[in-house]
Amino acid sequence: MPRYKLTVEYAGTRYSGWQIQQNAKTVQGELVRAIKEGTGAKHVETYGSGRTDAGVHALGQVMHADLPLNLPPATLIMRINDALPADINVLDAERVSPRFHARHSAVARHYRYQISTRRTAFEKPFVWWVREPLDLARMQAAADALTGFGDFRSFTDDDPEEKSTQVLLTSLTITDESPLIVVRVTGSHFLWKMVRRLVGVIVEVGRGGLSPHDMTRLLRSDSELPAKLTAPASGLFLEHVDY
Repeated sequence: MPRYKLTVEYAGTRYSGWQIQQNAKTVQGELVRAIKEGTGAKHVETYGSGRTDAGVHALGQVMHADLPLNLPPATLIMRINDALPADINVLDAERVSPRFHARHSAVARHYRYQISTRRTAFEKPFVWWVREPLDLARMQAAADALTGFGDFRSFTDDDPEEKSTQVLLTSLTITDESPLIVVRVTGSHFLWKMVRRLVGVIVEVGRGGLSPHDMTRLLRSDSELPAKLTAPASGLFLEHVDY
């Protein structure tokens, strides 16, 4: 049975996240429905590179699916997209080895978070508007303190007794793309809500409510502060996945 790797973009505003759920509209659920409708397949299993939460977007989510038919990738893209809503779109498709796995084969994930420095009439679903002035130098100093291998248990709701909370952050940068401030983060993997809490803490440093030196304390002890500062889902994008 041929295995296809699909690269997908979506606006997550209308969806309860990536993963299929009962009684909820999800991105994965819409893709499975569209694949069945477009190919006539009766049973389709899909696996994504990772889950995105409700309201989170993707510029380059990757999934794989085993399909009981052999179609040219261009034809498969057209058939699936014809059955998808306008806010989900398959960008690319390719035949891959049966050993390829969208999640297990991934070596790095790249996320982008968009902070708006002004009120916007058009981009509200895709940014977090922060009204207070932000000090980018302080924010980058906080980002530098969080980069590397660390225990991010305070930045997630994952249970450290059930799942390791140690993550390697290979890059965490802040750039001024006025009127946006863009936070880009790359890591081997990410914990539930981790990126949004990283952004929330970094923004609080930019506001002056925390010091960059506080980052070491947050990494070394259990703290409820990152949860209280969780950034909204609207500004977060899964940018691309490396294999």
